[in-house]
Amino acid sequence: MKINSALDKSTNWTETITPKSSLFDLRLKAVWEYRDLLFMFVKRDFVANYKQTILGPLWFIIQPVMTTLMFTVVFGNFAKISTDGQPKMLFYMAGVTIWNYFSESFNRTSSVFTTNSGLFGKVYFPRLIIPLSIIFSGLIRFSIQFALFMSFLIYFLIKSNDSVHPNLYVLLTPFLLILMAGIALGAGMIISALTTKYRDFTYLVSFGVTLLMYATPVIYPIAFLPEKYKTIAMANPLSGVVETFRYSWLGSGTFSWGLLGYSFCFMIALLFCGIIIFNKVEKNFMDTV
Repeated sequence: MKINSALDKSTNWTETITPKSSLFDLRLKAVWEYRDLLFMFVKRDFVANYKQTILGPLWFIIQPVMTTLMFTVVFGNFAKISTDGQPKMLFYMAGVTIWNYFSESFNRTSSVFTTNSGLFGKVYFPRLIIPLSIIFSGLIRFSIQFALFMSFLIYFLIKSNDSVHPNLYVLLTPFLLILMAGIALGAGMIISALTTKYRDFTYLVSFGVTLLMYATPVIYPIAFLPEKYKTIAMANPLSGVVETFRYSWLGSGTFSWGLLGYSFCFMIALLFCGIIIFNKVEKNFMDTV
């Protein structure tokens, strides 16, 4: 016993793992210390998703182009839904670009515990690293699709299309991405925690995201809606983000600091709840997965 005590005193540990003292102990310092692991997971996500595909990262471009074409034909030409005076392809591309970042981040974050249970059971690292890596890897996909959107925008500007008017509100784009990322992260952590006990949520996520897209002005402008439905649409915290993105880059749509403020407050509240639930489930989720 004396030998062990002497050994303990003379040993300089580089890492000490202790149980969390409270639900609010997020260990952000530990997340920063494991930033190399975070970047490794980001790289893994990018490479692994398309490693055994023929077209690889070209799917980043093919998916939004095909979706935009489908929306243009179905909603623009057949359903005759208003595009607020904007070229149909450009209008739908704007909505698809910003929406894809949210849907991809939310879908993957919502299954963090179940898809990484094997990894979590073998080695210690701050669990928040995984959902954060999903958010950051999604930025790579967004950057590629945003470059595609910019090529569409430049094309229509060169054609001297008088309906397209980018403005200084384009500087809000990073803030809009933060809002999308925060909402996706908070909601994803809550759903991921619930799926450890209730697997039904796994099947509801993809269906729910599709319904949420139609409840968000991705394929229509808020101005197109009847007055009695506008309030309902504005209650969706994603609506202000999508509308602001279109307004800043195309010059048409609904812009309101109040809507953005509401989206920001909703994001903070959702992240707060997500962190509490994530911390609680993290302690014993291996017993239920």
